[in-house]
Amino acid sequence: MGPYGYGGGWMALGWLTILVFWVVVIVGIVAVIRWTGARNFPSPRGAGDTALEILKRRYASGEITKGQYEAMKRDIA
Repeated sequence: MGPYGYGGGWMALGWLTILVFWVVVIVGIVAVIRWTGARNFPSPRGAGDTALEILKRRYASGEITKGQYEAMKRDIA
């Protein structure tokens, strides 16, 4: 029997290997969930919006004036 009991230092290495395995599995599961979850929710800005839709939204929220809206609308068209 060695100084570390039956199996020597290899027993500690075995437990460390099991711990690393489970950490990798858990991190992998979390990564897959975050990756698939991020793809299912649209971005808050509406990634598919056209320039005119964005301009209308800005005018409706009061971010720009009517004169600015008309000038920007002419620039877009």
